[in-house]
Amino acid sequence: METKRWDVTNNNDHSKLRIEEAARMLKAGQTVAFPTETVYGLGADATSEDAVAKIFQAKGRPQDNPLIAHVATKEQLQKLVQDIPSYVDKLIDTFSPGPITFVLPSNGACADNVTAGLSTVGVRIPDHPVAQELLKTCTIPIAAPSANLSGKPSPTTADHVWEDLQGKISGIVDGGPTGVGLESTVIDCSQSIPIILRPGGITKEQLELVVGHVMVDPALANEQEKPKAPGMKYTHYSPEVPLWVVSGTVDKLREIVEKERKRGKRVGVLASTETANILEVKPTMNLGSTIQEIATNLYDGLRKFKQSDVDLIICEAFPEQDIGQAVMNRLRKAATQYIEA
Repeated sequence: METKRWDVTNNNDHSKLRIEEAARMLKAGQTVAFPTETVYGLGADATSEDAVAKIFQAKGRPQDNPLIAHVATKEQLQKLVQDIPSYVDKLIDTFSPGPITFVLPSNGACADNVTAGLSTVGVRIPDHPVAQELLKTCTIPIAAPSANLSGKPSPTTADHVWEDLQGKISGIVDGGPTGVGLESTVIDCSQSIPIILRPGGITKEQLELVVGHVMVDPALANEQEKPKAPGMKYTHYSPEVPLWVVSGTVDKLREIVEKERKRGKRVGVLASTETANILEVKPTMNLGSTIQEIATNLYDGLRKFKQSDVDLIICEAFPEQDIGQAVMNRLRKAATQYIEA
């Protein structure tokens, strides 16, 4: 399959024509990757079971994990769901468009392989100009998990998508690097109290400022449960080589790096700017000085270290405040070992 790639980073008349071509492909039942403010998504017509099946085929992903339907407006979201609790309006008006997915009772408008046979559907309104333009041009809901091969770190650039899916999908809309860098917060709004199913760019603290009490699903890591949202089942975000996450002092981190190197391993390090400056070991990938920068750069960092370069990646653990909760959620899913040093 030929994979078309449209560069729309200039935001000019040509960009509009390219987005229109991508929208036509989506409406014709093809798969097209596009940027959101979180990660790149692999899109298909959410109302067509045949179109959605192509997503699973391209990603090599099991079909019992639900997908998120993306729409441009609140009005489009309302056309996919029913029985919306009153607090949901406040959350949508405050945080959408944005990195948040609402799990609500489905009215059956989305295909069964979007909902994985559940009575609920996850819907979000992305806050990215390219995603917004594409969705408005399509006028249909677009199912879109992350645009990567299943098990690989999620893509935050069009090059990441090309590396994984070139020849497997119809097109890639290149809108430049994404912003948040981690997938959306997923919140179950099908009950009287909202429940966070997956941490992301919108934190529990932010949600509680709007609606009061918000719960966190205790079954986040329970793989026996049938997942209500993406990211709740199977191992995700795996880099090419083993990843150890180390919680402890910088000295302890250095000790573990040196110990593994003496054993003959080529070790790459992922760390914050502060830790990287103190460690002074190579190769170290500096993820940034703030937790937001670390979130934005995490998946790119996991992808940068290849088997040809290193035998082991060691990453420091980060404080679990704000988006740090989401960062550590993804790192725990990716890690082959978690070390409390």
